[in-house]
Amino acid sequence: MSFQQGLSGLNATSKNLEVIGNNVANANTFGAKASRAEFADMYANALNGAGSTPVGIGVQLQAVSQQFTQGNISATQNPMDLAINGGGFFQVTDGANPALYSRNGQFKVDRDGYVVNNDSLRLVGYPADPTGVILPGNAAALRLPTAGIEPQATTEIEMEMNLDARSATTAPTVGPAIDFTDPTTYNSATSMTVFDVLGQDVALTYYFQKAASDTWNVFVTANGTPINGTAAAPLPSTTITFPPTGGAPTAPVGPVSIDIPATTNVNGAQTRPILGVQLDVDGARQFGSPFGVTNLSQDGYAPGQLTSVAVESNGILMARYSNGQNRPAGQIELATFRNPQGLQPLGGNVWARSFTSGDPVIGVPGEGNLGVLQSGALEESNVDLTAELVNMMTAQRIYQANAQTIKTQDQVLQTLVQLR
Repeated sequence: MSFQQGLSGLNATSKNLEVIGNNVANANTFGAKASRAEFADMYANALNGAGSTPVGIGVQLQAVSQQFTQGNISATQNPMDLAINGGGFFQVTDGANPALYSRNGQFKVDRDGYVVNNDSLRLVGYPADPTGVILPGNAAALRLPTAGIEPQATTEIEMEMNLDARSATTAPTVGPAIDFTDPTTYNSATSMTVFDVLGQDVALTYYFQKAASDTWNVFVTANGTPINGTAAAPLPSTTITFPPTGGAPTAPVGPVSIDIPATTNVNGAQTRPILGVQLDVDGARQFGSPFGVTNLSQDGYAPGQLTSVAVESNGILMARYSNGQNRPAGQIELATFRNPQGLQPLGGNVWARSFTSGDPVIGVPGEGNLGVLQSGALEESNVDLTAELVNMMTAQRIYQANAQTIKTQDQVLQTLVQLR
C-alpha cells in the first residue's frame, strides 16, 4: 500500500509545483490571477465497510482554484491603459462568439477605431449618439469617432460683472450716444468671441456707459460694427437698472434677445448673421468697487478635430477636440459573477463563463459591486512572489518525503524477499 500513497503524493506534489511555477511565470503579467492547488485524501471503499480504523491510500488533486483578489495598481504613461479598482471584468469580443472576460486593461485603438486588446478582441460597452448621449442597454464593441465635431452657432450669452457705483455719468448730452474711440463716453469695456453657423469667430465688445444713478447703458459691437443703430448713431442693446439698495438688476427682466449682423472678421471673411441670441445680464451687480468681470460665457464653438480620448472613473470615454469641446464617445460595460472561480481560463488573460460561474451581472463602473476605472494605470498580477518561493521549497521537501516512503517500502520488500 505504501507504494500507492507515495506515488499519489509524488503526483500531487508535482501538480502543486506546476501550479507554483505557473504563478511565478506570471508574476509580471498584468491582470493575471494566482492559482492554488487544493488536495483531498483518498480511502478505499469496501462493500461491507472499511472497518473502524481505515488507512488512507494517498492524496488526490481536487481542484486548481484561482484567487481573484485585487492586484496592485501601477501608473503608466498610456491613457488607454485601464485598471479596475474593485470587482468586475472587462468584456471583450471578436464579434462572432460570446463575450470573454478579462482583468487586463492593456487597450489600444486599431485602424478601424475600435478599442482592442493585444489579441485584437474588442472592448464592449454602450455607444453614444452623434450628440454625445450614451445609449444604455445597447452594448456593442466600442468604436471611437473619426470625424470632427461640427460647429455650433452661439445662442446664449451669460455675463456676471461688477459695475463701479462710484463712477461718474459718462453719457454725452449732445451728439452720438457713444463714441467708441473716445473713452470719456463710456466707463468700462470687455470683449468675447462668439461663433456663427459656420463656426467663424465674431469678436463682440461690450461698452458699459453710466447714463444716470443706478442706470447703465450696454452698447455692443461685432467686429467693430454696432449691432444696434448705425456706425454714426449707435444705440444701446440693453439698459441695466439697479435698485438703490444694491443687489440684482430690476431691469431687464430675463434675457434680452439681440441680433448680431453679418460683418467682416479679422481674417477678412464675411461672417453670417447670428439672430436671436439670448443675452443674460442677471449676474450684473453695482457696488462701490472697481469694475470686474467674473463670468463671460457663451455656448457656441468652432469646428474641431479629435485630439485625444480620456476614460473617466465611471467608464465614459470622453473625446476631446481641438476646439476645446469634450463629448462622450461611449461607456465601458463591466461584468461580475456570483462565482468567479467557476470561470474557465482560456489563456491570453481572458476567461469564459461556465455553468459553475453562473451568468454575468452587467453594469457600468461604480455601480453595485462593480469597481471604478483608473485611466493610465494597470492592475498588476496578484502573485506574491515571496510566498510562492516559500511554497516551492515546501513542495520540494514534501516531494522528497514521498519519494522516501517509496524507497523505504522498497527496502522492506527487499528484506522480505531475502528471508529464507
